Amino acid sequence: MKTYIIGVDLGGTNIKAALFDRGFNAIGELSVPTEASLGPAHVLSRIRLSVQQLADAKGIPLQSITCMGLGIPGLLDPEEGMSLFSPNFPGWEHIHIVNEMKPYYDFPVFIDNDVRVNLYGEWQHGAAKGYKNAVLLTLGTGLGAGIVIDGRVVYGTGFSAGEIGHMNMFRQGRPCRCGSSGCLGRYVSAVGMVNTFTEKLAEGRPSIIQVWTNGNNGQITAQMISEAYDLEDPLAVEVMHETGVLLGYGLANVINLLNPAAVIIGGGMSAAGERLLRSVRETVAEHALKLSASKCRILQAELGNRAGTLGAAAYALRRLKGEKVHCEPSE
Repeated sequence: MKTYIIGVDLGGTNIKAALFDRGFNAIGELSVPTEASLGPAHVLSRIRLSVQQLADAKGIPLQSITCMGLGIPGLLDPEEGMSLFSPNFPGWEHIHIVNEMKPYYDFPVFIDNDVRVNLYGEWQHGAAKGYKNAVLLTLGTGLGAGIVIDGRVVYGTGFSAGEIGHMNMFRQGRPCRCGSSGCLGRYVSAVGMVNTFTEKLAEGRPSIIQVWTNGNNGQITAQMISEAYDLEDPLAVEVMHETGVLLGYGLANVINLLNPAAVIIGGGMSAAGERLLRSVRETVAEHALKLSASKCRILQAELGNRAGTLGAAAYALRRLKGEKVHCEPSE
């Protein structure tokens, strides 16, 4: 009997699910609304619904599924199968996702952080394929990161390694939900770049975007800034450059510390492409250690929205084959 793997990417707005054969060819994909406001039990039922709809649409019995991987936002314990906290999901604390799924499926279910499953996707099948030392940054509403060192994904003592977005860049900067201020993610994420742009508008700087939004700054998006950049709008060019420079300074620290062969830029902001990455590369070349910088390529992610589901499936198969997520025992 032919067998399949399911990958699920849990987002605050939508649940994306995909069915793959053992060669990681996508057999089917779908997306359903998450409806996070209705609570954890409802969200878990929505995940199960997406799996059932996916299998039914392709006429594939659940008995032919060998394993399923779930990418979950927030803090979690992947060995235990428990999601500890996810900030955009009301009531989502200490949810034992694996145990909640066991009564419904005969196949094993594995969970990991959503950014790390994106890392597995790009590392196994995308821009980081073939690299033993790589870092993935996802630039969206925030900044997430995953790290591969010497051919192994880095988890850390509490499974929270890779919080590059909370690298302090300014002693007294924008407040962050982590409790600190001046964190890198507060400036180089999509939200951060828009905030930089609106701050400059408040100083009286003009931009074509004000015409597009009829002066409603709440409608400004990172995509608009990219489009205005292409029209050589001076403020958009300035903000994109400043964002790239600051990200470059952050990556110089990452490259000096981890000595990766590749840094992959993913997430929605990666659509800015060379508009952003040109300034990033120039800043890294100027400020990172020369040897480390010369050995590191800064690349745009390749998989786009497929990275989460493909990475979740790839991660699940690795776990099924016996790969462990290593963590130091608590004292």
